[in-house]
Amino acid sequence: MVATGFRRRKVVIPPGGRRCFDEDEWAGALVCVAAGVVELVCSTGEAPRYGRGALLWLTGLPVEFLRNPGDEDVVVYAVSRVSASAG
Repeated sequence: MVATGFRRRKVVIPPGGRRCFDEDEWAGALVCVAAGVVELVCSTGEAPRYGRGALLWLTGLPVEFLRNPGDEDVVVYAVSRVSASAG
């Protein structure tokens, strides 16, 4: 359940999979890693890993894609405000 005025999206990345990063998709969202370990592969060559329970803010970071280096699904939830113009 999500409070009025907010929306929650669930993103699942299978083992060995990756998801291209679109900054607009993640703008203004608080991201929670609910399962697995997600790797944020950056244009700088860095690839920090975050496990279950991590809270992330991806806005403004040089992320190129999210990758699942593990052997279980990565599940992340992104919670963001619903804009007034979204109706």
